[in-house]
Amino acid sequence: MRRRAFLFALLTAASAPGYADGGAACPPAAEKPGPEAVQAGMRNASDHGFLWRVRRDGRTSYLYGTIHVAKADWMYPGPRVLAAIRASDTVALELDMLDPDIQDQLTQGMQALGGPALPDPLVRRLQQQAALQCIPYESLARMIPELQVTTLSMMAVRRDGLDPAYAIDSVLAGIGHGAKKNVTSLETAALQLKMFQMGSARETIELVQDGLEELESGRSRSLALRLTRAWAAGDFAEMASFNDWCECLNTAVEREMMRRMLDRNPGLAEHIDSLHSSGRQVFAAVGSLHMFGPDGLPALLAKRGYRVENIPFGTTQRN
Repeated sequence: MRRRAFLFALLTAASAPGYADGGAACPPAAEKPGPEAVQAGMRNASDHGFLWRVRRDGRTSYLYGTIHVAKADWMYPGPRVLAAIRASDTVALELDMLDPDIQDQLTQGMQALGGPALPDPLVRRLQQQAALQCIPYESLARMIPELQVTTLSMMAVRRDGLDPAYAIDSVLAGIGHGAKKNVTSLETAALQLKMFQMGSARETIELVQDGLEELESGRSRSLALRLTRAWAAGDFAEMASFNDWCECLNTAVEREMMRRMLDRNPGLAEHIDSLHSSGRQVFAAVGSLHMFGPDGLPALLAKRGYRVENIPFGTTQRN
């Protein structure tokens, strides 16, 4: 049982496009909230996810674990997260998706990527899944195969109210820009896009085939629901034991994919440390799976001499 394509979606900041034709059988299209809805959302928001305070050199910064597919009422930061943002002068994200330069780099980078031709049976299955999700296949076909199946995996949970349009990172970018914070990207668009491309045509075909099997069986949906529920509840134990229940590390290719994604952690930690050391007070928001284990960002910053303290939100969280 494999969960590769959805892991790409959960662990990377690049957003999938939002498609829906509005038909009764289609997943609901994400709705952009108006000013009154935003005010109400901010007023009634609860804290979700995972938050740490990190201190060194007389300054305080924060680490916040996010998800890249979420529900509309999770978008708004709760009181503890909002207080951390307000106490910081810099909002650091994997990618600032509101930065026009980042948007251009992603567009150009995706156009420049080349991929192998897929066997006709896989193309037909991709077309079928695109039709189910009300996504024009012509739009998907311009992407490399890895991005096609990843996009479908992200969009397939819209019937459950989960949508990449509600990605927590994008909302934090908007709050940071609106508050005139210094908003910065911890990575480059090229680095993130590189992760999507497998090393050989065989691996690409295997990834697409596995992703389609997960979509068709409903297993990718089950993984998404379990992972996003853990994030919403701030369930440390569930997130920390992800490798034990995800069934996503069964083969050499799966383990290599996870290694490539999480090997970014030292670079992320170095960039956060550089910002903090330069005199900044940083609110660094990164996908939650980058936060756990001995190579997670809290552990890596502790090794750099930071005092790291979890800020619990509820009863399911623990240090």
